[in-house]
Amino acid sequence: MTTSEDTPVLQPGHTYNSITEQISNIPLTRVRKISRGWWVGAFLAFLGTMLLFYAITYLFIQGVGIWGINVPVGWGFAIVNFVWWIGIGHAGTLISAILLLFRQEWRTSINRFAEAMTLFAVANASLFPILHLGRPWLFYYLIPYPNTLGLWPQFRSPLAWDLFAILTYLTVSLLFWFMGLVPDLATMRDRATNKWIRLIYGILALGWRNSARHWHHYQSVYLLMAALATPLVVSVHSIVSVDFAYGVIPGWHSTIFPLYFVAGAVFSGFAMVLTLMIPLRKALHMEDFITARHLDNMAKIMLSVGLVVAYGYMMENFWGWFGDNPYERAITIDRYVGAYAPLYWGLLFCNVIAPQILWFKKVRTNGPILFVIALLVNIGMWLERFIIVVQSLSKDFLPSSWHLFTPTIWDIATFAGTIGLFLMLVFLFVRVLPAISIFELRELVHHKSAESAGTETAKNTVAD
Repeated sequence: MTTSEDTPVLQPGHTYNSITEQISNIPLTRVRKISRGWWVGAFLAFLGTMLLFYAITYLFIQGVGIWGINVPVGWGFAIVNFVWWIGIGHAGTLISAILLLFRQEWRTSINRFAEAMTLFAVANASLFPILHLGRPWLFYYLIPYPNTLGLWPQFRSPLAWDLFAILTYLTVSLLFWFMGLVPDLATMRDRATNKWIRLIYGILALGWRNSARHWHHYQSVYLLMAALATPLVVSVHSIVSVDFAYGVIPGWHSTIFPLYFVAGAVFSGFAMVLTLMIPLRKALHMEDFITARHLDNMAKIMLSVGLVVAYGYMMENFWGWFGDNPYERAITIDRYVGAYAPLYWGLLFCNVIAPQILWFKKVRTNGPILFVIALLVNIGMWLERFIIVVQSLSKDFLPSSWHLFTPTIWDIATFAGTIGLFLMLVFLFVRVLPAISIFELRELVHHKSAESAGTETAKNTVAD
């Protein structure tokens, strides 16, 4: 994934002004000139958001009994969706921070969008542990604040671990995202014609004047934030995986879970970036900036981490079948022939079989096919979390306590509502902020121009 490949990172012919104008015109377009497709998509996302608010309101009135949770399945859709959403947020950190540290130029067209997607996914994920508490208005009991009642958090509880993991990840991701926006916010400030919009962008730009001193401090802090954000890719989802590995339930008590969960998080995160980016790339006419090179590289990463996920499935089945724990063997067999077997076979197809088509470059650079593969991976990763949470809980050590989980309409409504909220935030983001980093693309044009000039000078020197 170096810059020497045939497919360019940026289509030739672009200048500073053309990049700035094409990207900044999207959020600066007047409301009456917005395309009908944006309004239709935003309206559908708004309906989903309202569905979420209605489901949460009814949950506060009636309690968690409206969900399908029971004994022994005390963790249902809420924890499944929490793990799924928090995993989706990992692609933004990987694309932005890790690829920045490795000096991968192809990240410049997609990092801004991936960072925003991270924030929206983590915001959705943070809802579910709170809603699952039963008394969500007392969520502050999990925070170690000074109090006279002595209600300190139980630090051996996974709920406390999740709280610190989510808050840390959200804080660092938000700071990293906003840091990358500052130069572009100044560009938007300078190009805006409406005085109120110019004022808003000016406040958010924090007095940026594009001076050499500003750039020196900015580059230092941006690299520092990238270095701080990089360990979060491993640490946050490792903590989420230990929520399960900490228990003794068959199907959970495994040391492979941290690696397994981190790979699955990156897998689902890149799939979600492709699922959203491919349609927006077409709708916003960004083919010159988000080229086939970007699709190809993202598909390669998705294929590689998908193989790690497949290895996790293989080892999980190997240890379950050949280990000396009869309960682990029983839960492994039940996944193939039990009540949830169709879901398990579905996740194997979506996560293991379908991504193998990505070995072919024509598939990796074909937008519609890649969109379908990414969508299947998203579905498969949700099914994986469902199997881990629900299937393992439904059949524990005592057959007398076995009970299947059946989701209610409120389980489905809450999950569908979070998808609506996520899409609503995406629509608002592309409408009010530059979805592609302007200043990084201009830097890329500058570097390419310098390289071309250096090559031409060398040729003239040899000729002389």
